[in-house]
Amino acid sequence: MSLDVLAKSTNVLFLLLGAIMIFAMHAGFAFLEVGSVRQKNQVNALVKILTDWAVSTVVYFLIGYPIARGISFLKPADQLISGNMGYDLVKFFFLLTFAACIPAIISGGIAERAKFWPQVLAGAIFVGLLYPFFESIIWGQNAEAFQNFIKNIGGANFSDYAGSVVVHSFGGWLALPAILILGNRNGRYSKDKTKSYPLPISNVPFLALGSWVLSVGWFGFNVMSALNIGEISGLVALNSLFAMVGGILAALLFSKRDAIFVHNGALAGLVAVCAGSNIYHPLGAFIVGAIAAIIFVIGFNLETEKFKIDDVLGVWILHGVIGSWGGIAAGIFGLKIFGGLGGVTFISQLIGTLSAIVIALVGGFVVYYTIDKTIGFRLNAAEEEKGSDLVIHSLEAYPEK
Repeated sequence: MSLDVLAKSTNVLFLLLGAIMIFAMHAGFAFLEVGSVRQKNQVNALVKILTDWAVSTVVYFLIGYPIARGISFLKPADQLISGNMGYDLVKFFFLLTFAACIPAIISGGIAERAKFWPQVLAGAIFVGLLYPFFESIIWGQNAEAFQNFIKNIGGANFSDYAGSVVVHSFGGWLALPAILILGNRNGRYSKDKTKSYPLPISNVPFLALGSWVLSVGWFGFNVMSALNIGEISGLVALNSLFAMVGGILAALLFSKRDAIFVHNGALAGLVAVCAGSNIYHPLGAFIVGAIAAIIFVIGFNLETEKFKIDDVLGVWILHGVIGSWGGIAAGIFGLKIFGGLGGVTFISQLIGTLSAIVIALVGGFVVYYTIDKTIGFRLNAAEEEKGSDLVIHSLEAYPEK
């Protein structure tokens, strides 16, 4: 075997392992939702995540990836593997795992009251069209023009190494219009919204399992964003670890040892660190993750109790707001004055982050409003009371009871 073949094969394996690690994260999304919803909606949570993954694969392969990267796979198989041992194919698989996070993120916010096929359709539109468009102007085939625009204003390119903004912020802000259009679950608040009636979650161990699976897979999410083994960085790995730990400890303290906040604190730290994981000092990553967890503890309580927004898993805060914090934080803690590697500016990071918010909010509102007014988006009151498991899937999670 020649050194060239060995190098190409090694890169294929490297990226394939990363793709598999992130694919496993979708089990984390599923169990995080299963544990957070009521027992009558657990089966639905599992089926939604798996279905969204399958649909995302097809639409991203046929439509989304060509939009994002300008590469089509509609050619003979021998042409698909020629020259690079199929590296382009596993790169598609790897980037698919990012794209498929979008409907997985949204799923947690709209849990327990959304119709099945309308939410699948919305996810397909986002993964096939809207997300690839944004991916293309940040990471993909149209990035040069948009990055030059940002650089001319802010003095540097917008930096989002592993998707705090491109994936998490974008997905979280897409979820907000869906949550608002759907409305709150029946019984969550009094009719005049003066009182809150928290609905019990079904399974804390499943929620914790989801957090653990996501946390482990996140090291594939961040480290393998190098895209080839020659660019791998131990700094990314350590920064991911320190941000996660910072999130756990901050959530532990600020929530007064609330188990749900502690497990989400780990995820908050990891969401926030993605953008600057390649440029932070580990202690800077720790601070970024800790601040992210504090944002989640305070933000989730404000969202659900003060503003009476029934975001079941807090995805707008966890992914939308904290993903935005991650994008902006890279322009602060990535600076050399804070021990970072530099090459970023606060203004450029702010512009790139705001662009995600605007595109996601507008696109999400248009898609969900159209679905709601045409085919309908929400289960009726009787269906919601019975539960998605029986209404949609004719199956209970624990039929022996």
